[in-house]
Amino acid sequence: MALNKAILFSTLLFIPLVLSDDTVPAPADKAQLNSWFEQNVQPLASRKDTLDPALVAAEANPRIIKLKSDGSGEFKTIADAINSIPNDNTNRVIISLGPGNYTEKIKIERNKPFITIIGDPNHMPTLVFGGTAAKYGTVESATLIVESDYFNAANLILANSAPRPNGDVKGAQALAVRIGGDKASFYNCKFLGFQDTLCDDKGKHLFKDCYIEGTVDFIFGNGKSIYLNVELHVIPGDRQAWITAQARHTDAEDTGYSFVHCKVTGTGRTAYLGRTWMPYGKVVFAYTDMSDAVIPDGWSNNSHPETEK
Repeated sequence: MALNKAILFSTLLFIPLVLSDDTVPAPADKAQLNSWFEQNVQPLASRKDTLDPALVAAEANPRIIKLKSDGSGEFKTIADAINSIPNDNTNRVIISLGPGNYTEKIKIERNKPFITIIGDPNHMPTLVFGGTAAKYGTVESATLIVESDYFNAANLILANSAPRPNGDVKGAQALAVRIGGDKASFYNCKFLGFQDTLCDDKGKHLFKDCYIEGTVDFIFGNGKSIYLNVELHVIPGDRQAWITAQARHTDAEDTGYSFVHCKVTGTGRTAYLGRTWMPYGKVVFAYTDMSDAVIPDGWSNNSHPETEK
């Protein structure tokens, strides 16, 4: 069932996240999280003066493209819909997906900002492909690659269907998503994969009310991102797992991941919260519930003790 405009625009009211330097810190009580969020992220109409004028102009006259998984929508595929958007796009384009599977590899280039992909929260569509590092290279293996600014996603299942790496096959890493544009947001999305599920590559990003699963480094990259009320599920079965591999190279870089009122699920005490893949990786877990999937040591120095400083 296609989403109506009211649902689409109510979602857009809180996109993107813009917090000022005097923002009140997140509350310790999770029950207050949504009210804190809404207090700081006001509807577009009440904060136009604080936003990029190009963003304000883009939201004034959005275009809606409706797609169906059987190809009977305005375009046969998501890729076709994206190809219809002109380079250096200046208007918000909302791609509304009907339920079902969209089996394709999707890339949104840097010169196509202001794109939203949205599904019905009661019948979430699945974007799925089976790309691997062996075939495409690690960062190009993702089912969805976004390099443009002001991208939004809501109510989507984002999956890579490649087999679980077993340690014997080289290049078995397989991304569900790589997000490399600035000022992006994901609401109520599920990220499904094993090794390297989500490449939080670069730029400022918000993940709210999401689910992310994986095994090794399943959130990695050098983004500056906040995760609110997100479930991080460690898939059991590996001897060791790492939830994050944040890639800050120097102490001067203004990047890092913040997990606020999240939860880590799984079992077996096999997972580190993160490892120093790069020497200055920065990750903060605040007000987060952790299952016994987490190794009590918490962090791995990745066999580089000098990074412990």
